[in-house]
Amino acid sequence: MAKADYYATLEVAKDASAEELKKSYRKLAMKCHPDRNPGDKAAEARFKEVSEAYEILKDDQKRAAYDRFGHAAFEQGGAGGGGFDFSGGGGLGDIFDQMFGDFTGRGGRSRTRTGADIQVQVEIDLAEAFAGVKTPVRVPTRVACDACRGTGSADGKAAADTCTTCNGAGKVRAQQGFFLIERTCPTCGGAGRVIRSPCRVCQGAGTVQRERSLQVTIPAGVEDGTRIRLQGEGEAGGQGAANGDLYVHIAIRQHPLFHREGAHVFCEVPLRMSQAALGDEIDVPAIDGTTQKVRIPPGTQAGTQFRLRARGFSVLRSAARGDMVVQAKVETPQHLTRRQRELLEEFEGEARGHAKGSPEHEGFFAKMKEFLAGRD
Repeated sequence: MAKADYYATLEVAKDASAEELKKSYRKLAMKCHPDRNPGDKAAEARFKEVSEAYEILKDDQKRAAYDRFGHAAFEQGGAGGGGFDFSGGGGLGDIFDQMFGDFTGRGGRSRTRTGADIQVQVEIDLAEAFAGVKTPVRVPTRVACDACRGTGSADGKAAADTCTTCNGAGKVRAQQGFFLIERTCPTCGGAGRVIRSPCRVCQGAGTVQRERSLQVTIPAGVEDGTRIRLQGEGEAGGQGAANGDLYVHIAIRQHPLFHREGAHVFCEVPLRMSQAALGDEIDVPAIDGTTQKVRIPPGTQAGTQFRLRARGFSVLRSAARGDMVVQAKVETPQHLTRRQRELLEEFEGEARGHAKGSPEHEGFFAKMKEFLAGRD
């Protein structure tokens, strides 16, 4: 089955900017992440497709190769694959190594089998994002085999013979038309050598499947969708090769009292009609778990904002802090007692003869009269 176009997978145009790629990737990864769709195989497959597409297109050199050669630029070891290997972190120069290695004398280098990168998602609440938090993460991964100490050899000494298929190069070559194509050796998997007496536990791989638990430090001020890279915490590399990396994607749960806009935190506070009219001093909650006093001046209108400087989120890699914004929400009273209704009716009778008490109300109806009079 043919692979879908990477741009279509990420739902972007082919001329999309790096920022557009990143934004679309974050949205799609959050939507179909296995942690948010437990047991949904379709979502898991979709997440893998999105991650694979982004890993290629976010790299300028890989993206250039993909734009020119399509998926064939990254196929390895398949029948008639003839692809270009970017797994070792090389750039366009490696393409020439693979295509013209015999002529330049640069071919024949054995690539170490670096462990695979792992991606996990951690969900925290807004208060944890504000203060920073250390959170445990359980990672299903491959770790170095204890029985052979990661060597893959039964005697723990990595005794091995040169691979006879590739003669130690780790790669085999095949002529395709005018091109000489290199592929990872199918016998030794690119190691260039074959374990003489494989470990019975890991079958010579040097790694075994295991769930690992580690503490991840999430810095104060982290934003929803942030990706944290933990170098060397991914899967163990085969036969002593370098480990892959662990990428932790941060998702922040909605808070019942606060919402965030950049470094600023907002809190909507309901006020009784009498509080807004007469003025008051109230205690409001802050994201750090304390309370702050806010003075409500007489005549406060719905939507009025009160700004508390430097009470918001830390800005990553900066000493700056955002603000806390308290927004007034004037509540109309409900389920009135008889006495409350009498007082409000008395108040309304007084208000009708006092235009300055409700200037917006009076101004609106004055304009309405002018508008209607002009249409006669």
